[in-house]
Amino acid sequence: MIHIPIPDGPELALHHLALDLNGALAVDGRLLPGVAERIERLADDLDIHLLTANTHGGAADIAQTLGIELVELKPGPGGPQKEAFVRALGAASVVAIGNGANDAAMLRAAALGVAVVAAEGAALAAILAADVFVTDIRDALDLLLHPNRLRATLRT
Repeated sequence: MIHIPIPDGPELALHHLALDLNGALAVDGRLLPGVAERIERLADDLDIHLLTANTHGGAADIAQTLGIELVELKPGPGGPQKEAFVRALGAASVVAIGNGANDAAMLRAAALGVAVVAAEGAALAAILAADVFVTDIRDALDLLLHPNRLRATLRT
C-alpha cells in the first residue's frame, strides 16, 4: 500500500494500480524502456493490473514480462469495462493511468487518475477526467515512487 497525505486535501491509501497498455505503457505494442524496472519496484506496494483491448497483440507477453495481472477487455466499448473493474477493486484504493477516451471513466472513478500524453497522444476526455497530467509514463510511475511530487502537485 502507498499512503500519500495531500496537504489540505485527502489522504490517498492506494492498494491497486490499473494501467492502460497502448499509448501509456507501450507504443505500437512495444513496452517503453524503463517501465519494467519501475513496475517491479511498485509491485512491492501495489497490486498491478493491465487493462487492454490488446489492439496490437502481445499483451499477454508484456503482462508476463512485468509479472502483473492481465485483464483483456471483451469486444465492445472499453470505457465501461475499465470503470467497472476499478469500481470492483474499490475505487478509493485505486490509482489509474491511461491516455485514451476509453480510459476517461476509470481515471475519473479512481482515487487518483493520471493521464499520459506520449507518442499516441491523449484523448481530451482522458485529460479532463484525470487528477494529474504527464507527458511520459515513466513520470507517471515516478509520481508513485516519489510521493512528494504528488503532494506538491495536488495540494490545495
